[in-house]
Amino acid sequence: MLKNYLKTAFRSLLKNKGFSVLNIFGLAIGITCASLIFLWVEDELNYDKSFPNRDTVYKVLTNQDYNGDIYTFDATPGQLAPTLKSDIPGIAHATHFNGENHLFAINDKVLYKYGAYVDDDFYTMFSLQFVEGNLKNVASDINGIVITQKTAQQFFNTDKNVVGKTVKIDNDKYYKITGVITDLPENVSLKYSWLASFKAYQKDKEYLKFWSNNSTSTIVQLDKNANFDLVSKEVKKMIPAHTDNNGRTYGILHAMKNWRLRDHFEDGVQIGGRIDNVRLFFIIACIILIIACINFMNLSTARSSQRANEIGVRKVLGSKRSYLIVQFFLEAFTITILATVISMLLLMLLLPQFNQLVNKQLSLGLTQPTHLMSLFSIILFCSLLAGFYPALYLSSFQPVKIFKGLKHKKGGANFIRNGLVVSQFAVSISLIIATIIIYSQINYVKNRDVGYNKSNLIAINVRGDILKNYDAVKHEMLNTGLIENIGLNSYNVMHGGYNGSGFGWEGKPEKFDPLISFRFIDSGFIPTAEMTIIDGHNFYGKPNKEKTEVIITSSLANMMGSGSAVGKLIRRGDEAYEVIGVVNDFLFGSMYSQKKEPVIFFNNADNAEYIYARIKENTPLDKAVASLSTIMKKNNPAFPVQYSFVEDTFNAKFRNEKLVEKLSQWFAVLTVIISCLGLFGLAAYMTEQRTKEIGVRKVLGASVSSIVNLLSKDFLKLVFTAIIIATPLTWWEMSKWLQGYAYHIDIHWWMFALAGLSAVLIAILTVSYQSIKAAITNPAKSLRTE
Repeated sequence: MLKNYLKTAFRSLLKNKGFSVLNIFGLAIGITCASLIFLWVEDELNYDKSFPNRDTVYKVLTNQDYNGDIYTFDATPGQLAPTLKSDIPGIAHATHFNGENHLFAINDKVLYKYGAYVDDDFYTMFSLQFVEGNLKNVASDINGIVITQKTAQQFFNTDKNVVGKTVKIDNDKYYKITGVITDLPENVSLKYSWLASFKAYQKDKEYLKFWSNNSTSTIVQLDKNANFDLVSKEVKKMIPAHTDNNGRTYGILHAMKNWRLRDHFEDGVQIGGRIDNVRLFFIIACIILIIACINFMNLSTARSSQRANEIGVRKVLGSKRSYLIVQFFLEAFTITILATVISMLLLMLLLPQFNQLVNKQLSLGLTQPTHLMSLFSIILFCSLLAGFYPALYLSSFQPVKIFKGLKHKKGGANFIRNGLVVSQFAVSISLIIATIIIYSQINYVKNRDVGYNKSNLIAINVRGDILKNYDAVKHEMLNTGLIENIGLNSYNVMHGGYNGSGFGWEGKPEKFDPLISFRFIDSGFIPTAEMTIIDGHNFYGKPNKEKTEVIITSSLANMMGSGSAVGKLIRRGDEAYEVIGVVNDFLFGSMYSQKKEPVIFFNNADNAEYIYARIKENTPLDKAVASLSTIMKKNNPAFPVQYSFVEDTFNAKFRNEKLVEKLSQWFAVLTVIISCLGLFGLAAYMTEQRTKEIGVRKVLGASVSSIVNLLSKDFLKLVFTAIIIATPLTWWEMSKWLQGYAYHIDIHWWMFALAGLSAVLIAILTVSYQSIKAAITNPAKSLRTE
């Protein structure tokens, strides 16, 4: 019997090639799109799962309270890790983690590599596997270094017999390789190419001994039987117990399973993160699958009149309704299988481009049991959903009515078909609106006034002895005629930098103690960044030896009371700083922040980490970069040049939002295509049902345009209904999404109008073929009876 079912299914597909192609193609697009999203979601959910101790590992974050505003940082005191391990019974292991980028030189190969200084517990906590060497060797040599297999291959073209060899770091220190560990998978939160001992790192860093200094990350592992709530309470008490900050700064535990997906904090409370996008796109994937299945329903029922005689004959010959239901389900299953095969081919073609889009290395992994089960689940889901309604509807036809030429009762069927098309277009319109809003939001933030001119501003990393040769470097750069200004900064202008409290001034309220960031710059930085001095003046050359002069931002000047801040003194401990200038507030840290963060600039660039150069307008950037690189190599030949454009760094801050925007664009396009296939099927059905009516109208003198308008208006009613449904739902959902950003756009009516107009135009183009085809058909053919 199964053989007969399959024969009948394939005959039906071949008999109606056009509808079969539409069905298979629509399902294939839906399965491909959903599969790509599911692969991305799986990768996000599996972050850090390669570590066996994932469920018991936590990062210690610090909540810092400044006048009721709680900031969450991942920087902790250097003494915290060993103290937690020794004083809290529930903590089995603890380690520091200080990530840094260093220049490695081995023989003639020179590369920058990012790694971390850690304690011995780190290897145990993360179950790192040694290809060569062992933990005992690593622990016994604090001046040793462990590298990954990939790093070993890059330097030695092998990961064997590497232990004992020497590497030179930053052209200054020599380290002996004590071990080689297996490479980490891509989906891990902590990435590194090398690991070295934190004991060696802390030797010349006295500040790591002070509990009031937060400058290193701390990671702990709890005993399997430890009570999390009790341990958490003890962790919270630790920093206040060793400081006099009255509990304003305290530690909290952030689970490793949340590092990737739930890393956003507001007022010291975890509020979400990437998990919101993961949920969103998982739902979108399911909706796209459902929309693709809806096409099958519409296209199957659209040709119901063609199959009515077949069903009638089979019932007369004794076929039970249950047999017909099985037959239609098997047809749906066959189409789904064919669509899945095509989808797999599309996935193979599209996956490289998708990986580039999402910056991942995803693979189909068809040999993995979980992927095979997921694929089978998709096939089963689509077969059941797509075949359910057609099977029940078509199998319900009555032979007597069919052979008497009576029409099958179709009120309910029409309602369901129209409702499904409305649902499809409502989703499509929602995605179009969402894409417009996301695009507008990103551009709104990217075009905001950041307090400096990021265009044509290049940041060059300071390495080696470049500061000793800075005057010569600056002179040569300016003499190229390509550079307008040059300045030094202790920190990246885009990032949070150093900060602290305890600053005072005349008239400051006793309990008012804000968090203030500070930068160490030279006199060239402010004009190079094109910051606006609104009061006072810039630094004059070298630091004033008689007094410490500072420039502050306008938000800090406002905190200091009415009148000009220039000439006032800011004190911290025994130090006093005279304000000589005020600049407009500038944006750093979070690009969506609306808070005016106070900053103090010190005229001291002895430990600057960046040279900032302003390239002249209309200067080819590649020419300027080549010139700057040549000068840097000449004056600092031991270190390859590292640079970045501030505008590129700024745009990279929106990587997550840009990903959401791009995925939304693609999903909107694909959903529209799938929806149009459904609309095309419904148009074919409706024109088929009204063939004789159209013939009569033409005989009575109706024009082609009037018939096209007659047929099109029914479809437009469905689209307008979809617009009415999609508008409030999308407004509500996108309003919630925008509330997640302190700095955001307002939703405007034109966004909905643009999406609605697009949907109407798409619908008209989709149905015009069927409408025009029906309108120009010879009425003699339309009115001819059997």
